[in-house]
Amino acid sequence: MPNSDLLPSLLSKINENQLVLEAAVMELTNWVEQQGGTAVAENVRGALHTLDRNEEFIKLTLAVLMTPE
Repeated sequence: MPNSDLLPSLLSKINENQLVLEAAVMELTNWVEQQGGTAVAENVRGALHTLDRNEEFIKLTLAVLMTPE
């Protein structure tokens, strides 16, 4: 199997890891907010917004890469 064939699978796994980390960070953010860290929680949510914005592009690109030629 050529290395180029591994790229879509690798990117898919990286994307999956990113989504799981995003969920974990959001859980921690909710906890921080409950403890009174509203400003910190807002900052983290702002950073996580970038992940959300990029998610659809990543999914579409992975679909194209995984489509047989």
